[in-house]
Amino acid sequence: MGDGAGPLALTCGDPSGIGPEIAIAAWAARSRLDIPAFYLIGDPALMAARAKALGLDVAITETDPAHTSAAFTKALPVMPLEQHFADEAGKPDRQNAKGIVASIDRAVADVFAGRASAVVTLPIAKQVLYGSGFGFPGHTEYLAHLAERHTGKPVTPVMMLAGPDLRAVPVTIHIPLAEVPARLTADLVEQTIRITAGDLVNRFGMAKPRLAVAGLNPHAGEGGTMGTEDDTVIRPAIERVRADGINAFGPLPADTMFHARARAGYDAAICMYHDQALIPAKALAFDDTVNVTLGLPLVRTSPDHGTAFDIAGKGIARPDSLIAALKLAAKLAHASA
Repeated sequence: MGDGAGPLALTCGDPSGIGPEIAIAAWAARSRLDIPAFYLIGDPALMAARAKALGLDVAITETDPAHTSAAFTKALPVMPLEQHFADEAGKPDRQNAKGIVASIDRAVADVFAGRASAVVTLPIAKQVLYGSGFGFPGHTEYLAHLAERHTGKPVTPVMMLAGPDLRAVPVTIHIPLAEVPARLTADLVEQTIRITAGDLVNRFGMAKPRLAVAGLNPHAGEGGTMGTEDDTVIRPAIERVRADGINAFGPLPADTMFHARARAGYDAAICMYHDQALIPAKALAFDDTVNVTLGLPLVRTSPDHGTAFDIAGKGIARPDSLIAALKLAAKLAHASA
C-alpha cells in the first residue's frame, strides 16, 4: 500500500463525458489552487485532442507514477493504457468500456503496489459498461470487488457524500426504491454505522464522531402509524452500536435533519436510501461535495456528479468537485499513512 506521499491515480472515467475537460481544468489550476500531483490513466492522444478542441494550451506528457511529481509542474501526466478510446464528446460508445474498466483496475493496483497514494475516479456511465458485460451496480461495488481480489479479505463498501456543510451516508445505494424496505436490515444499518464511525476516526481524525441516523418513513414512523421499520430495524441497530460506545442517535425524521441548526449537532448523517442522502448533500454544495468510499483498505474519492454528456466538449463543465476530490484524497491518504 502507498505511504500517503505518492501521487494520486486519476481514472479516465467515460471519455465521452466531461471527465477529460475537468481533469485538464484541474491540472491547469494546480499552482493557483495548490492541487496535489496526480496522473490520469487513459489515452494521451484523446486528452491532447480534447484540449485542442477546447482551445486550451495544455502540454500532455506520457509518464508513470514514479515520474509524475516531476512532470506535474509542466505538463498533465497521462499513463497510457493499451486501449485507445473513441473520441466523440457527448456520445458514449460501448467500445470504450474495456478501457474504462482497465483504468480503474490499474489505479487500484497502483495503490496496492505503493506506486500511488489514493484513487480518484472520474464519472462513468453505467449503461455503457452494462452493455459490455460489466456486472456491478457502480464504482463503489466494483472497487470493493477489486479490494477483495487484492487482499483476499471481504470488504463492505460504504458511500459517503462529504461536503463543507454535510457528510451523508446512504445505507442502501444503487437499488430501486421499492426494494429498500426489504433490503434494509438491522445488521446492515449497524454495519454501516460502525464503518462510518471507524473511518471518521481513523481517516478524518475525529475522536468521537456524532452520527445522526435518519428514519425510513415519514416522521420516523410516528410510533408505527406510518411504518414499522424505524422501530423494528433501525432503532435496534442504534442501540447495539451505542452499547459499544459509538455516539449514534435516532431514528430521526429526515425532513428536519438537514437545516443548519440540526446539522450543527452531528458530524455525519446516516440515511436509509440513496436519494435521502444525496439530495441534501448536492442541494447544499453541488460543486464542492465529494463522493468518498468508506470501508476500503485504500482511499477513494470522486466528484459528486455524473458524466454530463449533455455539456461534454462545450468547455463549460466546472472542475470544482474534482478539485475537492483530489484535495480530500491527498488529505485522507496522508492521515491513513
